[in-house]
Amino acid sequence: MLLNLLLGVPVMAICLVLQSTLVVLALRFYTRRQARIRDHALGSALKVLTGVMLILIFGNLAQVAAWAALFLFIGEFDEFAAAVYHSAVNFATLGYGDIVMSERHALLGPLEAINGILMVGISTAALMQTFQHALRRVLGDRPL
Repeated sequence: MLLNLLLGVPVMAICLVLQSTLVVLALRFYTRRQARIRDHALGSALKVLTGVMLILIFGNLAQVAAWAALFLFIGEFDEFAAAVYHSAVNFATLGYGDIVMSERHALLGPLEAINGILMVGISTAALMQTFQHALRRVLGDRPL
């Protein structure tokens, strides 16, 4: 169990750095383009918000790849594609169970799931913040 923590916690820290960096990039992207969101123009808002979403998704996928690299490093998988698939299932907390890791490293799955739900939550919060701001620009002072 201690070995799994020693392996998993540094990857969690790497994921936090990746997530923080991509959230900052996404918010900068939005800030630089918010002037393009014209009053009552939902289409312009959606274009900008799509860019924010893609940046955040890229961040989450990079984190999935970081976990997959750990799984390859410790010998749980022979192919990167299988490691990425398993990692994505864990990160997204789907838990299909079609591919399972050895008992020795089984704790890494729940660690990644905890990490994933936290990082996806941060992405959701950042996207929601930009969405609310864009919606206020589109609607102006009109009530919902």
